Amino acid sequence: MTKSKPFQIDRRKALGLIGASAAAPLMPRTGWGESHGADPAMIRSHGYSFYGDLKYPADYPHWAYVNPDAPRGGEIVIGTRGTFDGFNRWAWRGNPESNSGVVAEALFGEMPWGGGLPADTITDSYCLVAREVEYPEDQTWVIFHLRDDVKFRNGQPVMAKDVVFTHNLFLEQGIRSYARSVSERVIGAEVLGDLSCKFTFADGISRRSLIDQVGGTPIFSEDWYKETGERLDEPSVNSPMASGPYQVADYEFNRFVVYERNPDYWGWEHPANKGRFNFDRVRFEYFADDTAEFEAFKAGITTFRQEGSTKRWATGYDFPAISRGDVVRETIPDSTAPNNSGIIFNTQKPPLDNRNIRHALTLAFNFEWVRESLQYSLTTQRNSYVEGQEWEAKGVPQGAELELLQSLGDLVPAGMLTEEVVMPHTSNPRDPIDRRNKRAALKLLEEEGWTLDAEGKLRNAAGEQMSFNFLVISTWDDVRLSSIETYVRTLTDWGIAVNATKVDSAQGQQRFLDKDYDIIHTRILTFSSAGTGLKQMFGSETAQVSSYNPANLQSPLVDALIEKALDTKTRADEIIALTALDRALRWERLMAHEGFVPEYWTAQYDMFEHPADLPPYALGVLDFWWMNEEKHKALQERGVLK
Repeated sequence: MTKSKPFQIDRRKALGLIGASAAAPLMPRTGWGESHGADPAMIRSHGYSFYGDLKYPADYPHWAYVNPDAPRGGEIVIGTRGTFDGFNRWAWRGNPESNSGVVAEALFGEMPWGGGLPADTITDSYCLVAREVEYPEDQTWVIFHLRDDVKFRNGQPVMAKDVVFTHNLFLEQGIRSYARSVSERVIGAEVLGDLSCKFTFADGISRRSLIDQVGGTPIFSEDWYKETGERLDEPSVNSPMASGPYQVADYEFNRFVVYERNPDYWGWEHPANKGRFNFDRVRFEYFADDTAEFEAFKAGITTFRQEGSTKRWATGYDFPAISRGDVVRETIPDSTAPNNSGIIFNTQKPPLDNRNIRHALTLAFNFEWVRESLQYSLTTQRNSYVEGQEWEAKGVPQGAELELLQSLGDLVPAGMLTEEVVMPHTSNPRDPIDRRNKRAALKLLEEEGWTLDAEGKLRNAAGEQMSFNFLVISTWDDVRLSSIETYVRTLTDWGIAVNATKVDSAQGQQRFLDKDYDIIHTRILTFSSAGTGLKQMFGSETAQVSSYNPANLQSPLVDALIEKALDTKTRADEIIALTALDRALRWERLMAHEGFVPEYWTAQYDMFEHPADLPPYALGVLDFWWMNEEKHKALQERGVLK
């Protein structure tokens, strides 16, 4: 079992997917227009919120959870696996360095290493490159007024023309699912002046997330793109010209990359940045496999590790640096819904386009055996796509949720209205091949025309053996690979042929993007609110081209529920719609859920510190932790670190 790392996509990204906040924006309903001296129908503000007032006032000094006096300096070194061939994070092909988007920022603030800003609310966005946002109550358009002191890293000013240029660049050369979704909703982008730009939105659609969408798009230099001839959709060794606090300082392909704080960064004193970006240098060391990465940590080559392996957390931390206290471990509560990792089926590949067959194949996954034999009983069974949240579907639909489902008519299967929400099956923890589940699965498969022949092979009426291509990447950790191997053995025992040959990370990434697989072990993002990003995650329109929809789901019911969620006017109604969406996703049987750990597991050399009270929506290692220089020197003097 592997948990996501702190510098990867944060769970709030469920609705952003390209730079906008994942949370559905909340709009202040009262007071803003009048308090700013504007027409009462207009809203002018230092941020954007859809349902209520912003948490932080216009004169906020810093986020409540940061240490505004945190020392700045030092270097943190983190291990990662795989390869990279460039720094254009948004290229369609190639294998860009996974953290290279950190160089950019947007009109609204974000956590550049991954996550929404601030990390103590999922409802708000606050101006960063913009100084003010202006829009009517019906949100038919929005105007951003930019600050006059923002500079690209080459010293050139960030202007409104750069914002509009970048918006159009993403539509012309960006991720296809994003471009298609946004171009149908954002019908105009225009420069009003050097520091003002306007976006106009389509009629007849939900606009709840569009201000946040355009406000969260990274901003690049128009002049730089024209001078260099660079393209957003092509791999490049050049880092896009942007205005973020970090820049590429040094690298060697497939070995390491160093991001350093830009000493000329315009925003060091911005209240949104107080207590943040505290490391002078963030270095990523690349390794071929998980074992090499961990050995490098034990040797002090890397200095921080968010542990994702239950096996290693249980058995691996017994080396001398731990005994001496030079390396410390922390278990930090994580109250957010975990991303949905597990065995995922490509629902557009026959026979996986059949729900009953997907149901049968989920029965091949023995969570209890994996938990006890591979995960050291440290994981918890995941039931829902929004585990532990208020909008997790439970029991039989009732009340407003039932009314919502009934309003969709024949789109809703009769069983969804009368049966308990789909829950994971139970298995025998003593045997990876659970005989009871095997019998139930073979019965389901027989009902769909697949029977065992005299040789024990599962065949259809045409005599074809059921077979699948399972995409497996060689750099995955040993627990993940062992879990896959166990699942494949079970399918083989059932008479199913499975090709699970490992491929390198570059080939695996391309096959993932092309959806060139039947089955894959990966994750589906969770969601906390409604926004157009739900269409990228679960919508039919962009399923084939969206990297956020690994199940390739194309369901009219799910599409309708997304529209219902987007059309809600209150948070209470939104929660009802999201509950129904969770119920529908579970009905589809897209995956066999692995377990999750409701905590962050960190190990670090004893020189890093963080606020006593961490915010609920981010661990924030690279955002608001810092180095204690005295502790660092002590480790060096003892010869622990160089």
